[in-house]
Amino acid sequence: MKTNETLRSMSAADLEKKLADLKQELFALRFQHATNQLDNPNQLAAVRKNIARVKTILREKEING
Repeated sequence: MKTNETLRSMSAADLEKKLADLKQELFALRFQHATNQLDNPNQLAAVRKNIARVKTILREKEING
């Protein structure tokens, strides 16, 4: 996920929706991991990092106005 181009150009409402989608995806991945159906466990870390990216950009937008 490109943070500079894609996420920074999104509005706060779009970022909130993206955050909700990522959290839902993380839940599904955790569920798959618990039932031993997850093929690539590295996806968990990638989704967590994407959530952190979105939260960081939301916070920056909150501070800057």
